Amino acid sequence: MTFEIENVSKIFVSEDSGEKVYALKDINLTIETGKFVSFVGPSGCGKTTLLRLIEGFENPTEGTIKDDGELVTEPSNERGFIFQHYSLFPWLNVIENVIFGLDINGKPEKENKKRALEYLETVGLKDFAERYPHELSGGMKQRVAIIRSIINDSKSLLMDESFSALDVQTKHKLQKQIYKICEEENKTIIFVTHDIDETVFLSDEIVVLSRRPGTVKKIFKINLERPRDRDAQEFKDLVSEITQEIAALGDG
Repeated sequence: MTFEIENVSKIFVSEDSGEKVYALKDINLTIETGKFVSFVGPSGCGKTTLLRLIEGFENPTEGTIKDDGELVTEPSNERGFIFQHYSLFPWLNVIENVIFGLDINGKPEKENKKRALEYLETVGLKDFAERYPHELSGGMKQRVAIIRSIINDSKSLLMDESFSALDVQTKHKLQKQIYKICEEENKTIIFVTHDIDETVFLSDEIVVLSRRPGTVKKIFKINLERPRDRDAQEFKDLVSEITQEIAALGDG
């Protein structure tokens, strides 16, 4: 699944003054199938706005976004979206939450549950399949939300600060698990984060956006071998370089 983002700009109009504000301007990107690509930059630079445009939650003011040659104008089951904060149905248990989308699409329930248990085992939640959201920690809830998106057979996964609410230990563990799953299934992942350590650990490419209006300032190709070692000097140097690149842009 290749995304082609051509001359994309997004303008918001103030309800009070009627003033037009460019959130994004002249974005041109190609995201290849199976790549893990992250958007980083100063606060307010339009990272989440760009992610929402790629999903189809909103449409560009100018330019086009294509998903495998098809114009993106609305959300699609081909593109899974994981929000910053988990959104589980409180009246459903873990396995029911995970297979909710599969059940709606009419797939056999027995097959759905078997597959869901396999995924839950991968992220250490198989023993919690019958628990309800209020019985889970925040990290567990987020793992359930992520698995629910992955299991729906979407070809790509769009993640908006999906690990930000987790403690460091849980975050690092989940990063490894999710990357492994998505690599095995050749999913394209587009990821928004403020955590530079996280983006260097996960990404094939890192797109740095300028302060508002967001434009593509620089693209880093990450060629570090996997699994990546956070203690390696090369890793630390790259984190430092990207951090300095963003700091030089100033606040959004």
